[in-house]
Amino acid sequence: MDSTKSQETTCCPVVELRQYTLKPGQRDTLIALFEREFIESQEALGMRIIGTFRDLEKPDRFVWLRGFRDMESRAVQLQEFYGGPIWKAHREAANATMTDSDNVLLLRPATPGSGFSIAHASRAARDAAENPAGLIVATLYHLESTTEADFADYFQTIVAPALTAIANPILGSFITEHHENTFPGLPVREDANVFIRFSRFPDRTAYGQKAARAADEIGTRLAGRIKGEPEVLFLTPTARSLLGA
Repeated sequence: MDSTKSQETTCCPVVELRQYTLKPGQRDTLIALFEREFIESQEALGMRIIGTFRDLEKPDRFVWLRGFRDMESRAVQLQEFYGGPIWKAHREAANATMTDSDNVLLLRPATPGSGFSIAHASRAARDAAENPAGLIVATLYHLESTTEADFADYFQTIVAPALTAIANPILGSFITEHHENTFPGLPVREDANVFIRFSRFPDRTAYGQKAARAADEIGTRLAGRIKGEPEVLFLTPTARSLLGA
């Protein structure tokens, strides 16, 4: 596929991976508020709410993905939203559920066309209560500084085909976006240097079966190229998530 056309059919050139730590028992409260008030209101300004998730292993963790056309648009759109009436009306209720909202990775597609293919995804209605089946797994590889591009090329050429061969398809892959934060009012992790791949599985059992094979397939290929063990997030889509629907 032509790389330009590939980029046009995937989302998005700039992506935030946002992990919020919440007060005990407040996750469903925030999700209900978020899905009712904060999806259409952000997308009306040009942002894309790609996915919203419960962390399967951390009951007080809410994770979501937000996309932008570019860093300049991000600055304008975030200013419009956080300075606008919807956020002002509901920010106290949202903030009351949280203990930390600063765990944010600023990302860009690792290679042309490696963003999320959600052009034909359908978002559930505001009153939807049924969560989509399935499990989204985000695997974070922590890299030495300035090695993301080389790692991305290596992963795409050597590792991705091995994963595909064992029915472990990749939904999207991203590397750290090191552009200066264009909206300082929302911090991002400036110490991060990561490569992230997202995959989808029917459930945790299916992941466990395929993960063991994947470890055998890619473990030696990545030796010496990453720092420490990969960080793995097990995410279940909320009712209105596009990714995983």
